[in-house]
Amino acid sequence: MQPQNEKLMSYKLHFKKNIHLALPIMISQLGQVAVGVADSLMVGRLGTEELAAVAFGHSIFLVFMVFGMGLSYGMTPLIAEADGRKNTKEIGALLRDGFWLCFLSGVLLMLVMLGLAPLFSFMGQDPAIVPMAQSYFLIIVVSFLPLMCFQSFRMLAEGLSDTKRAMYITLVCNGLNIVLNALLIYGLLGFPQLGIYGAALATLIARVLMMGWMAYYVLKDKKFQFLDINLSPGFIERFRMRKILSLGIPTGLQYVFESTSFALAAILAGWISATALASHQIAISLASVSYIVATGIGAAAVVRVGNQLGERNYENLKMAANSLFVMTVAWMTFCGAILFLGRFLLPSLFSTDIEVIQLTSVLIMIAVLFQLSDGLQVFALGALRGIKDVKIPTMLTFIAYWLVALPLAWFLGIFLDLGAPGIWYGLAGGLTMAAILLNFRFYRKVNRLIRENKSIES
Repeated sequence: MQPQNEKLMSYKLHFKKNIHLALPIMISQLGQVAVGVADSLMVGRLGTEELAAVAFGHSIFLVFMVFGMGLSYGMTPLIAEADGRKNTKEIGALLRDGFWLCFLSGVLLMLVMLGLAPLFSFMGQDPAIVPMAQSYFLIIVVSFLPLMCFQSFRMLAEGLSDTKRAMYITLVCNGLNIVLNALLIYGLLGFPQLGIYGAALATLIARVLMMGWMAYYVLKDKKFQFLDINLSPGFIERFRMRKILSLGIPTGLQYVFESTSFALAAILAGWISATALASHQIAISLASVSYIVATGIGAAAVVRVGNQLGERNYENLKMAANSLFVMTVAWMTFCGAILFLGRFLLPSLFSTDIEVIQLTSVLIMIAVLFQLSDGLQVFALGALRGIKDVKIPTMLTFIAYWLVALPLAWFLGIFLDLGAPGIWYGLAGGLTMAAILLNFRFYRKVNRLIRENKSIES
C-alpha cells in the first residue's frame, strides 16, 4: 500500500509542477489566439468578402509563421537539458546562436512571403477578395521578423521554466493589439478608418513591442545575469546552430504539415464560395482557441521531459508525461463541450449573414469530434521533442496531414460535393491518425528507455 501512496503523491507533485509551468504558457497562447479571434470578430462586421480576404491572407501567412516558430522551438529542449545538467555556459551560447538563427531565418522567410503575394490571383479565389488579401498579407509579413526575435528570448525563458513573464508581455501586447484593432478598423476616437488593413497594422505594432519588451527582460533582469549573455554574431558557433536546426527544422515541418493542411483547406473552401471560406475562417478561429492553449501543454511537455532526460530519470519522465496527457484530455473535453453548447450562438458573434452562421454551426460540430485528437497530437509532439525525437514524428505528420487529411478533404468536399463539411471531415481524419501514431511512438520510446536503464542498473 505504501508504494501506491508514494506513486500517488508523486503524481500530485507532477501535476503541481505541470500547472505551474504550463498555465502561464497556456494563458500566453490564449492571448495570442484571442487576437486572431478579435480580428475575425471585428472584420466580420465589415462584410463577408472582407472576412474571406483576411482568412485567405492569414492562412498563407500562418504556414510561414508556424515554420519559423518551429525553428525557434529547437532551442527549448537543448536549453532544458542543459539546465538539467546545470551547464550555464551552454545555455548562454544557445541563446546567442538561437537569436541569430531566428533573425536570419526571419529575414529569409519574409523575402519568400513578399515574393508569394503576387501569386494570390492564381490560386482560384474570388477575384473580389484578392487585392484586399494581398494588401493585408504584405503588412502582416513585416510583423514576422519581430515575432521571430521575440521567440528566441521567449524560448530561453521557457527552457529555464520561467514562463510567467512571457505570459504578461503577451497578454499586455495582445490586449493593445485588440484595442488598436477597434481604433484602426473602424476609425474610432479620431484614428483613420483603415478596415482590414488596420487589423494588420495593429498586429505589427504589437509584435514590435513584444520583441523589445522580452529582449529587455532577458538581457537586463538579474535572473539571467548568471548566464553571461553576449549576442555578438562574431561568437556564433556553427555546430550549435546545427544542433538547433536538427531539432528546429523537423519541428517547423511538423507544424507546416498541419498548418498547410488547414491553409489548403481554406483554399478549397474558397473554391466553393466566399460564404464557405468565411464559415471556415470563423470555425477555425473558434477551434484554434482550444488548440493553441493545448500547445501550452505541449510546450510544458518539452521542458518537463527535457529536464528529466537531462537528469536521466526515465521513470519520472514517464510520470510527467502521463500527467500532461491527462491534463490535455481534460482541457480538450471541456473545450468540446463549450463548442457544442455554443454552436449556434458563437458564429452569430462573427457575422450577421444567416448562411454563414448556419454553415459555421455545422463545422463547429465536426470540430467537437476532433478536439481530443487535436490536443493529443500536440501533447505527443511536445513530449517527443523533449526526448529529442523529431525526424520520425515529422514523417508521421507528413503522412497524417498531406497523405490522409488533404486528399480526404478534397475527395469529400470537392469530388463528392459535400462542401465545407466534407473538407472538415477530411481534416478530422488526419488529426486522429496523427494523435494515434505520435502517442504510440512516444510511449514506445519511453518504455524502451526505462527497460534499458533497468538492465544497466541490474
